[in-house]
Amino acid sequence: MGNQSFFSLVKKGNKSSFFAMVGNGILAIAKGIAYFISGSGAMFASAMHSLADAVNQGFVFIGSVLSEKQPTEKFPTGFGRVINLFCMIAVIVVSIMAYETIREGIHLLKHPALVKGIWLNVSVLLLNILIDGAILYKVMKEIGQEARAERTGMGIFTGAFKNVKRASPPTRLVFYEDLVAVSGAVLALIAVLVSYFSDYQLLDGVVTIVIGFLMVGVAFRVGYDNMVGLIGVAAPKEVEDRIASAIFEHEAVIDIFKLRITQEGRYYHVESYLELKRGLPLSEADDIKFAIQDNLMSDPDIADVTLGIIEDDGIQEWKGSNPEPQ
Repeated sequence: MGNQSFFSLVKKGNKSSFFAMVGNGILAIAKGIAYFISGSGAMFASAMHSLADAVNQGFVFIGSVLSEKQPTEKFPTGFGRVINLFCMIAVIVVSIMAYETIREGIHLLKHPALVKGIWLNVSVLLLNILIDGAILYKVMKEIGQEARAERTGMGIFTGAFKNVKRASPPTRLVFYEDLVAVSGAVLALIAVLVSYFSDYQLLDGVVTIVIGFLMVGVAFRVGYDNMVGLIGVAAPKEVEDRIASAIFEHEAVIDIFKLRITQEGRYYHVESYLELKRGLPLSEADDIKFAIQDNLMSDPDIADVTLGIIEDDGIQEWKGSNPEPQ
C-alpha cells in the first residue's frame, strides 16, 4: 500500500455503507430475537434480509476502502473501479434476496402466517424504520456533499433524488437499498397490523412480493450504473461545466479545443487540449499549462489531469456554459 497506512484507507472508506452495515447488523439481531420469541416466518425472512444487507454493505465498504489505494507502477491509473466490482457483487446478493423475498411472499399467499407477538413485531419494525430512516437521511446529506449541492430542510430530500447520479457508486447503492428498506418496513408494519386486527390475511404475502420487486428494481438500477462505470463513463454535464469554468479562469486560455472527463469510482480523469493566446513563448505556455493543471488537481474529486496546449486558431470550439474567450 506504499505510504498509505491501513487505517488511513479505512478513514477514506464510504461512510454511508459503513453505517448501513452496522445498522442492518443491529436490525438482524433484533429481528432474530423477535423470530425466536414469536415464531413468525415473516420475521425470520426479514431477519435474513437485514443480515444479507449487512453483509452486502460490508462488501461495499471494503470495496470503497480498496478503491482509495494510490496508483502503483503496475496499476498506474489507480484502483477507482474496484468499487464498481464490489458493487456488482452486491447486485448479485440483492438479486438473490429479491428472489427469496418474492418466493416467501408467494408462500405466504398460499399459507398465511398466524401473527403472534404483535407488539414485539411492531416494535422491531418501528426500530427498523428508525434505524434505516436515519441511515437514509445521512446518505441523502452525503449525496449533497458529493454532488457539491448541499441543502437544508426538505431540500435534502429533493436534492438527493436530483443529484443521486453524481454520487459515488457505494453512496448510490446505499441510497437505493435504504429507500426499499424504509418503504418495505412501513409496508410490513401496515401488513402486520392489518393481518392481526382483521380477517384479511393475504396482505402480508402481497406486501412481501411488492418489496421483492422493489429490490429487483434496485438490482437493475445499481447493476446498470456499475456496468457503465466498469466500462468507463463520461462525467455528468455539471462536472464538465465546473471543470471548464476552472480552466477558463486563466486569462491566457482562449478556447478549449477538446475536453474529455472520465468518471472512475468517485474520481474524475481529465484530458484536454487548450488554445492559448497567440505569440506566447513555449516556456510561458508551459508555465500556464502547469498552473492550470495544479489548479484542477486541487479539486479533491479529480484524480489526474493531462493537458496539451496549442495556439488559438480563431475558431470557437467550446460550446459549454463558460466565460467568453478573452
